Amino acid sequence: MGYLKTRILIMIVTIQPSSISGNINAPTSKSSMQRACAAALLHEGETIITNPGKSNDDLAALGIIKNLGAEVKEELDGSLLIKSFPFEGAKIPPPNGGGGGALNCGESGLGIRMFAPIAALSKEPIVINGTGSLLTRPMNFFDKIFPLLDISIQSNNGKLPITIKGPLQPKDITIDGSLSSQFLTGLLMAYGKAATQLVTITVSNLKSKPYIDLTLQVMKHFGYDVTNNNYESFLIKPGSNTINKTIEYTVEGDWSGSAFLLVAGAVAGNITVKGLDTSSTQADKAILKALIDCGCAISIEEKQIQVSYPSLGDNGLKPFHFDATDCPDLFPPLVALAAYCNGTSVIEGVNRLAHKESNRGLTLREEFGKMGLEIVLQDDLMMVKGDGDIQGTTVHSHHDHRIAMACAVAGLKANGQTVIQEAEAINKSYPDFYGDLKKLQVTLITKS
Repeated sequence: MGYLKTRILIMIVTIQPSSISGNINAPTSKSSMQRACAAALLHEGETIITNPGKSNDDLAALGIIKNLGAEVKEELDGSLLIKSFPFEGAKIPPPNGGGGGALNCGESGLGIRMFAPIAALSKEPIVINGTGSLLTRPMNFFDKIFPLLDISIQSNNGKLPITIKGPLQPKDITIDGSLSSQFLTGLLMAYGKAATQLVTITVSNLKSKPYIDLTLQVMKHFGYDVTNNNYESFLIKPGSNTINKTIEYTVEGDWSGSAFLLVAGAVAGNITVKGLDTSSTQADKAILKALIDCGCAISIEEKQIQVSYPSLGDNGLKPFHFDATDCPDLFPPLVALAAYCNGTSVIEGVNRLAHKESNRGLTLREEFGKMGLEIVLQDDLMMVKGDGDIQGTTVHSHHDHRIAMACAVAGLKANGQTVIQEAEAINKSYPDFYGDLKKLQVTLITKS
């Protein structure tokens, strides 16, 4: 077993310089897993989720759908059987039997932004809260949009906790997609369930479009009909034809977590990552472009990627220019990669980093600065002045899973050991990360 149990463990991890080798399976995608949980909740029948994720964000999603009435059972083969309830007018039963029940999204940005519109299908008041960094992230979007959909909302000056009361009434609306595509994901799913006639969501300046591709892919799998008009508007048709059918959904391998493994191979050895779909809609598949551009040795096959440091006759890794506007979660592994490139690499999209688990632009500059790497932030650009001379030192995760993983990867070829404080932050998305590094022959020590 092991689901629905949040991990609370303060950890210090020490990374020794290591050459890595071996084969490793990609972690599961929390983006795919959380969307599958939401779709399973809305599905009137049984859903089987195979290859389910176990990160804290995944556990939070499972906790939410249980609170909203779904039954979750872990099968002997590791899959999850989710049974949802019949809907009456698309009104979700309130958590724990009503009376202002509360949902806790943990630290999941996708969780709060996706499940809030879905929970608003209920006619009962529901409090939605979170923990850690999620409490400081802006939720003004709901204050602006929910009243247009007949949802009453009270927020904490645009922050959590929020109290909502529906039921949501799908209407033609226009939204701003510049802050996050995750708000749109939640609206699309809620509209898909509640729409009784054709309805359109018009979007301006949409960011992270590949994540909307993933949302639409999951929705199609569960029987919803949504037309994407060049990411400028989305036409939602009423009705789902999957009622009472058992739906099986397999969670994809995760390109976001695997990006750290692939970069580790590029800077410190020769590894093969298995279980990645090269035709995936996941935005972070774009890491392949940076790896190719920097000149590492890479072989891309349908279900596995082999990557290694250039051969001895080459001149090492080359600096690269990369636009991360639609895949901002790649900034941390890209910085670790750029640290070992011979020259200045330029990464676009810094403006997307302010409202992550930490302010990642500033956090990356601070923590990698401790390791002797100069990072310059200029408008929407990050310039990383790499030379391969990384100093082992003590760094801090800032409670950000991707910062912890980036520092660990950078420490693989550092001059001396790298000590990561509050290294347990990786549990948010990739709880097996340090264990997987050990499987790749990395020497590391964990202390609780």
